[in-house]
Amino acid sequence: MNEDVWALVHAERAALIEDLARLDDRQWEQPSLCEGWTVHDVAAHLVDTARTTRLGFVGAMVRARFDFDRQNARGVERERGASPKETWERLRQVAARKTGPPAPLDTRLVEEIVHGEDIRRPVGLSRSYPTQAVVRALRLQARTSASFGGAKKRVAGIQLAATDAALTIGEGPKVHGPALSLLLALSGRQAALDELEGPGLAALRTRD
Repeated sequence: MNEDVWALVHAERAALIEDLARLDDRQWEQPSLCEGWTVHDVAAHLVDTARTTRLGFVGAMVRARFDFDRQNARGVERERGASPKETWERLRQVAARKTGPPAPLDTRLVEEIVHGEDIRRPVGLSRSYPTQAVVRALRLQARTSASFGGAKKRVAGIQLAATDAALTIGEGPKVHGPALSLLLALSGRQAALDELEGPGLAALRTRD
């Protein structure tokens, strides 16, 4: 099972590396969907998370005084190369790694897919993600607490229904749309809310 997930993660890394190779320096400095970060910053973050080990994560959190934002910012600063080419090469070098923080393995899929869209959408690129990968990531986000980057509280009392996959989560007023849009909305990407419909959408919009 773990090998199946890693195969999906590695496929996403390879696809993003290929897409990043097509960008010019101006596009690398575009604001991403991840608030406060450029495309270059998100790529550097992905290098950092690919290098992360369980023990290393704990040490980094201690040094950051258990502030996730501070820990992430330090990782970006550490892995952001002097040029896009340097950061791209660093990402290529870590693409096959199988390490991560002390968290469910499916968090690696959330990272690769959501941050992949953080990069692609602002520069006009698109990707058809494997349904299995998006569904696994969406299920994880829906059951994970906000303190660990999830949306369990945000979707409480709302039913999520993917229109392009056999997936329904929760009970209550329905929010429906593409699985990828649901995943992005649960991951705090406000633009994705415009791609969703249903009587539960108004409630979802008002929740942090």
